[in-house]
Amino acid sequence: MPDSGQPRAVLSAAAVAARLTCRAAGVSLAAYIVVMVAEAAAPVAAAWFTKLLVDALVHGGSALMPGIVLAAVGVCVAVLPALSGLLNNVVGRKAALLATARLFEATGRQVGLARFEDPAFADRLRLAQQAAAGTGSLASAGFGAGRSVLMLGGFVGSLTVISPTLTVVVLLAAVPVLAAQLRLSRRRADLFLALGPTERRELFYAQLLTTVNAAKEIRLFGIGVFLRDRMLGERKTADAARLRLDLREGAVESGLGLLGAAVAGGGLLWAALAAARGHLGVGDVTVLLTAVASVQGGLYSLISSVASTHQSLLLFGHYVGVLRAQPDLPVAQPVRPLPALTRGIELRDVWFRYSENHPWILRGVNLFIAQGQSVALVGLNGAGKSTLVKLLCRFYDPSRGSIQWDGVDIRDVPVEALRARISCVFQDYMTYDMSAEENIAVGDIAGLGNRERIEAAARHAGIDRKLRSLPDAYDTLLTRMFFATRGGESAEGVVLSGGEWQRIALARAFMRDRCELVVLDEPSSGLDAEAEHEVHATMQKHRAGRTTLLISHRLNTVRDADLIVVLSDGQIAQRGTHQALLAGGGDYARLFQLQSAGFREEPGLAQAPAGLVQVPAP
Repeated sequence: MPDSGQPRAVLSAAAVAARLTCRAAGVSLAAYIVVMVAEAAAPVAAAWFTKLLVDALVHGGSALMPGIVLAAVGVCVAVLPALSGLLNNVVGRKAALLATARLFEATGRQVGLARFEDPAFADRLRLAQQAAAGTGSLASAGFGAGRSVLMLGGFVGSLTVISPTLTVVVLLAAVPVLAAQLRLSRRRADLFLALGPTERRELFYAQLLTTVNAAKEIRLFGIGVFLRDRMLGERKTADAARLRLDLREGAVESGLGLLGAAVAGGGLLWAALAAARGHLGVGDVTVLLTAVASVQGGLYSLISSVASTHQSLLLFGHYVGVLRAQPDLPVAQPVRPLPALTRGIELRDVWFRYSENHPWILRGVNLFIAQGQSVALVGLNGAGKSTLVKLLCRFYDPSRGSIQWDGVDIRDVPVEALRARISCVFQDYMTYDMSAEENIAVGDIAGLGNRERIEAAARHAGIDRKLRSLPDAYDTLLTRMFFATRGGESAEGVVLSGGEWQRIALARAFMRDRCELVVLDEPSSGLDAEAEHEVHATMQKHRAGRTTLLISHRLNTVRDADLIVVLSDGQIAQRGTHQALLAGGGDYARLFQLQSAGFREEPGLAQAPAGLVQVPAP
């Protein structure tokens, strides 16, 4: 992504923000501009009609008209800020809503996982979210600068009429103020990015301490104080960095304040001497004093708005960067259609690693999965099994080699079309803080509201009876993070067990009843023996005629697969049927014997294993 601090990048961010605000606010923005112009003109008008009123009173002229106009201006000064604030809020909220929508559309274009596993992108995305939410503040700062320019122009003109020299002096005194504030705004924006990892770690510890997921271990192991100290340590690190910048800002602003006071004092002294010599009248002195104070105030307000806008644009540059980020997975041109799976899926010399600084996860994998075949993938942790699933779902592309779907490279087809043909139960399945129906329907969101399909998927997964027993059946909220509404009153949700959640995850997979490839990554790891047998029997029926890839550490669940593939250190070490692999020895036979040893009874063994109490028959 381009350097957000470059002038061209800042101007580009300003253009994006302006277009976005215009598109989002429309009529509200036009009304705000009109009110802003009136609000800027009111003080200038008040100063000049004050001069006319004073001159009329001193020279005996009519003070009626200046007085009436001053009264009207006073009403405007009293009413316009409230109206301006209202319109500013309306414009800001509309702009922030559209900016947030555009941001999440952009993140949705990152169809793989690489960006979301990149800490640098995570920091930029966090700043982009803040910038999107603060688009209204950016618009407000920009319009504030515009209002300050209008107001300042009126007072500079007034001051120039009385003393061009003093006008030049006041304007020149603002130059170092502007330069210093722009420099400070850049430092503040850089600090936001530099503190990104620190703030994310602080948030991580805070979430651990305040969410239920980690509550059991934190309390059992007594690590609450340890995590709290880690969290506060990160906060202290960030606060120390902010304090250093605050001290620098304080020193700079104090020096600039003294410069402004010296200019104002000099202007006041010159006006007093000029009035004493008769060069200025009472009304002129009134306008001059008002003009000097207003020009200085307007300049500082303008500079503050410019610095604030500059800082916001520097941060908004991260938003623009995320919006313009290229997809993490390349899109082939021309795109090829994905054919029906009639022959099979082939991995041709597939190598993969997450970056050049990481070791190889897969090394030269060659595998053909025939259409309708059930293939089991086994191996020790870290062998590359889950990585292979990520490649099949095209969350990543192979570093070398290719994956062919009936002879078509999956990189040449739309990724949405590929994933629509795949159903998957992930080992790290999600538990959504939504209703039971919604938790199942996300497997095929088009089926949301189709209770018949959802209940059928739940029955296949063996969770239908449990869901029907809940307070609101399928409408029950499966979380205690939020309240549900029942009979016009708030009602707590229900928390399922791990095994029940795993059945929900299976039901999601069963929602995709027209898929061609079923991937089951440890689909029964959280189930008891009886439930595991029931689920695998159901899955055998569900995957009949479909191509299936089953990953499991429990080798008794893969013995019926058409083909068992043993991965070791990123390579295929063995392949064959269960019986053939047992007969051939090697890793599979060794692992199977280790797992089955605890279930075999040795000849002549009469006593129960240690820890198991045998109940005598009556």
